[in-house]
Amino acid sequence: MKTNGSLVSEFIILGLSTRPEMQTFLFILFLIIYVVALTGNLIILILSSVDRGLNTPMYFFLGLLSFLDICCTSATLPKMLSGYVTQSKVISYHGCVLQLFFFTWSMGIELLLLTVMAYDRYIAIGHPLHYGSIINRRVCTNITVVIFILGSINSLTHTYCTFKLPYCDDNKINHFFCEIMPLLKLACSDTYLNEIVVFTADFILGICCFFLTCVSYSFIFSTVLKIRSAAGKRKAFSTCASHIIIVSIYYGAVIFTYIRPRSSLTLEKDKIVSALYAIITPTLNPIIYSLRNKEVKEAFRRTVKRLHPNQFNQNFLSIFRPL
Repeated sequence: MKTNGSLVSEFIILGLSTRPEMQTFLFILFLIIYVVALTGNLIILILSSVDRGLNTPMYFFLGLLSFLDICCTSATLPKMLSGYVTQSKVISYHGCVLQLFFFTWSMGIELLLLTVMAYDRYIAIGHPLHYGSIINRRVCTNITVVIFILGSINSLTHTYCTFKLPYCDDNKINHFFCEIMPLLKLACSDTYLNEIVVFTADFILGICCFFLTCVSYSFIFSTVLKIRSAAGKRKAFSTCASHIIIVSIYYGAVIFTYIRPRSSLTLEKDKIVSALYAIITPTLNPIIYSLRNKEVKEAFRRTVKRLHPNQFNQNFLSIFRPL
């Protein structure tokens, strides 16, 4: 059956391991990871949306980060989990297209968002008196629109370049989802130009974001070192520590996967590294970056208190009270 110039109408995703005795363990492991990622990011997304105490640009960006993490994990894990249950590792051609698009879409925008968040921390620490005028609601909205447009262009470019290639007899993807490099390995035509496009796009996007993030943190460190009190320095560094951890994991994994010579490609190593930025990092984001935050904990307590059954009953009965 021919699909968009390809002889392949479906792909077989081999997964992290083909050993039968590992299937139950992997299912339980990734089910737990997905539930934790989904729950943690949903909590942050809801809190940043409904709690007035978190109605600031910082938590607006955190909520957006949680939304992207939900999209990222949902693009890969449900299909993986269903494969363990049904014992079918088949994904349709168009399903593979959609999986690659939404995965690269969420990851590309997250790369840009982490850069914006570093700049946000620089303004908050370096120019606290002007923070409200520099990073206001209009600016946040404009930034969001821009990074979503850039992320969509990036994802469309990768998806188009990958699936314009013909795929012939071999349809077994040596990965746990439809990723660019494993798909290029299956193409039955020369992929040199595709690899150049992928490398160039990721190099420009990755290096620019990495450079801007480093510039923001160089100013942050310079400002923090000028603070005289040790307590003030610790407080300033604590607001950036979680972001630095997430950025380090994210950039390290992405650079290892994409920005390297063709001869060094090893798909077995790629699967482990891809799990870092596709599954582990989105799961750790709400824990490392948000749930350890005192303001987020207080917002969670306030929200739970408002949803207490007794309080709900009082609010519900008040509707029927006479005016």
